[in-house]
Amino acid sequence: MLQMSEVLDELDLEKYNTSSDWGRRRLVPAVRNCRKARLENCSWSETSWTSLLSALQSNPTHLTKLDLSDTNLEDSAVMELCGFLQTEGCRLQQLKLENCSWSETSWTSLLTALQSNPTHLTKLDLSDTNLEESAVMELCGFLQTEGCRLEQLKLGGCLIQKAECEVLASALKSNPDLTELEISQININRGGDSDLKNVSEILESSVSKVKKLGLWSSSLLETSWTSLFSALKSNPTHLTKLELSYTNLGDSGVKELCGFLQTEGCRLETLRLKHCSLSKISCDFVASALKSNSLHLTYLELGDNNLKDSDVQQLCGFLQTEGCRLEQLKLENCSLSETSWTSLFSALKSNPTHLTELDLSRTNLEDSVVMELCDFLQTEGCRLQQLKLRFCSLSKISCDFLASALKSNSLHLPELDLRDNNLKDSDVQQLNRFVK
Repeated sequence: MLQMSEVLDELDLEKYNTSSDWGRRRLVPAVRNCRKARLENCSWSETSWTSLLSALQSNPTHLTKLDLSDTNLEDSAVMELCGFLQTEGCRLQQLKLENCSWSETSWTSLLTALQSNPTHLTKLDLSDTNLEESAVMELCGFLQTEGCRLEQLKLGGCLIQKAECEVLASALKSNPDLTELEISQININRGGDSDLKNVSEILESSVSKVKKLGLWSSSLLETSWTSLFSALKSNPTHLTKLELSYTNLGDSGVKELCGFLQTEGCRLETLRLKHCSLSKISCDFVASALKSNSLHLTYLELGDNNLKDSDVQQLCGFLQTEGCRLEQLKLENCSLSETSWTSLFSALKSNPTHLTELDLSRTNLEDSVVMELCDFLQTEGCRLQQLKLRFCSLSKISCDFLASALKSNSLHLPELDLRDNNLKDSDVQQLNRFVK
């Protein structure tokens, strides 16, 4: 059947025994004579790949969809693929390269080849690939090529750095056919205001499906924070992770952030606000906004903030909200009053079934506070799986409390981090019995 001259609709190599180079060479005529070729997850020799992809060049007009996901192509095989893409008559419409880890040379060559024949390709999937800056620049060059008709671009799992944002934003403007852009993460580390302008343009684009946005340690003007969150509000349904730790948000920035959190359609799951110098006003804003988004948020980090009793009370209000689904709470390096600790653990006890990770490292846990924590661990329905208590100066009494609590919760707590507490051998021995 594979030797017939009739054009096949789809060829899936997983359905054939191709364990030898000889068997793979027999499939060359079929690959050359099909409309859709599924060659994913094939660990072939360089010779086999080169022969197969070289054969495509001799009859380029039939193939419209090519899937090479999870393949281990060497530079020589990629060059043959590029030869096919540059062949006059190539009509490829969909190219899927998900989870391919190729050399920088191979990626640059591939994306350069696409620029030479841009009019037919409509879908390009580069999810979970190891694209570096030079390859992203070539990709943007392809998007800006006259005649480019790409409609769908997937970059899920790829990290877009600030140097690439300007080019990508420009490419989006010059490509009216693009209807879907999927980016796993944009990361601006210590970015300036000019960087945020380009990020905002990407986020505001109607085609953008940015899922993760990281602005760690960025110091921006108030107007830039306003522009950023305005962009997020205009397209709120895709972002699931927002990293704003070590930023100068200020009350005005936090207010704009909360406006986004309360936007209809917001699906944010992870919010990181470590070391943001949150004021009482900011904490009020955040708590109010979180209550309106309680069904979606599963990860909250507020470590390294000087939280007051009133701030913790606001946080507790969120934790006690009907529908709160928080799974991970990080309060590292927060020095709370005993009243605040009591309120926090009381709130956790009222809704114990979702929280799986609690990080209280570098906090001022006195014996009485550890007892409150242990009451939470013993609460019926508690599902905590990871507890971090590093650098907490735990006493022997606190260790006894923990051992007793873990005994009742040993089925659920696989990980307990007590490093840097100067524990005695006897403390370690009694705790070790109850941790998986």
